[in-house]
Amino acid sequence: MTALLDTLEPKTFWSYFLELSKIPRGSKNEAAAAAWVADQAKALGCEVELDAVGNVIIRKQATAGKEGRPTLCMQAHVDMVCEKNEGTEHDFLKDPIQVWKDGDVLRAKGTTLGADNGIGVAGALAVLADKTIAHGPLEVLITIDEETGLTGANGLQPGVLKAQYLLNLDSEEEGFLTIGCAGGEDTIVTRQLLRSAAPASTKPFRLKVFGLKGGHSGIDINAGRGNAIRILAQVLSALKPAFPFALAGIKGGNKRNAIPREASATLLLDPAQEQAFKTALAGHEAHWRAALGAHDPGLHLSLEAGEATQVLAAADTDALLRLLLALPHGVEAMSPDIAGLVQTSTNMGVIDTRETEVEVNLLTRSSINASRTALSERIAATCALGGFQSHVTGGYPGWKPEPKASLVQIVQDANQKVFGKPLEIMAIHAGLECGLIGEKYTSMEMVSFGPSMWDVHTPDEHVNVPSVGNFWKLLVAVLEAV
Repeated sequence: MTALLDTLEPKTFWSYFLELSKIPRGSKNEAAAAAWVADQAKALGCEVELDAVGNVIIRKQATAGKEGRPTLCMQAHVDMVCEKNEGTEHDFLKDPIQVWKDGDVLRAKGTTLGADNGIGVAGALAVLADKTIAHGPLEVLITIDEETGLTGANGLQPGVLKAQYLLNLDSEEEGFLTIGCAGGEDTIVTRQLLRSAAPASTKPFRLKVFGLKGGHSGIDINAGRGNAIRILAQVLSALKPAFPFALAGIKGGNKRNAIPREASATLLLDPAQEQAFKTALAGHEAHWRAALGAHDPGLHLSLEAGEATQVLAAADTDALLRLLLALPHGVEAMSPDIAGLVQTSTNMGVIDTRETEVEVNLLTRSSINASRTALSERIAATCALGGFQSHVTGGYPGWKPEPKASLVQIVQDANQKVFGKPLEIMAIHAGLECGLIGEKYTSMEMVSFGPSMWDVHTPDEHVNVPSVGNFWKLLVAVLEAV
């Protein structure tokens, strides 16, 4: 990565990002990366502590003459979503991310890049290392397990931070200042399964849905992209009357906060019907490609050899397919107050069929708590009608926008000074840790900003290098202005 670093500016910033990319740090496996962050801060002479859940809290003294300024906290999360393309050989428990430069963007080879939120971590460390910035007292909060449970923010104790202001460095669009976000909660759906031996004179096949864009289940939920699980259920339900297959299992998606790009079903089919099935499948591929259009043009359906010796009971198969058709996915309501902002949505993100049980995971988001609860209750009622059990878990609050807060004006003035224009104020339909932190630090003012990155939570994740340079300039200007 040395040659790559030679092409990037600012050097210190990117050196931290590239070094962090060498350390496996999928959610719930980020302890080594958190320890590395702590070691970097200690080497810079900062005060460092790890709290009970594994968050890293760092403190740096003010520049001489700035001791009386308000304390400011920079906050980011160290974990990343681990997604890879089928066929990519990568072990997220031990292999480094293979970063490469594609014109003005950085990408990873076949996997997620981890710019979400490695960019924020690198930015905070680069500030700590820079001796030219004139700043007041600084704190840095690096949380763990943001992506799968907000564990770090949940476990943060009141009173640990002393900051009056907090800069969340986990936003993904240059030129925007985020001042609010949605809350969310997970629904876990299960059903016990009965199995029997595969019917005689049948052959196992694997029906695959792949090639979809996927994406962030909040940011991209209104982008018109396909859900591989839903499409698979639609295709199976449509084909079943003409091809009375037996179903052995369905698997799709990897993360409840990522729109599923791929899904597959293992089914037992009369081999004499194989060619006719493939012909019908091609028709469904054409149908769904037309339906998705330019929103998601890469859809593919395929049938290949599979492996299975047992199949689900017919009643379980029918109930499962009906449930996958009935469960909500996508935008439920748009905000009546902020143009273009999704207010309420659900992502049907993961399905896994095990030996005696099937499980489906959904993530429901809303900036209105009552709307989120109502949608989760509707999901539970749908599940009950189909003979499935469900429970809600992992709830977290939204972050109420405060457009007149003094920190908003400080950041706006800094951006005007550096770039000659204001930032666009926005709220997002995604979960930021600000909601949880704000519950425990009610007097703390918070904003979020960052560089431009796209397709996060997918192997197509990429970050714009020039926008990172601008992000750094704004971060320095805000620190000097507080």
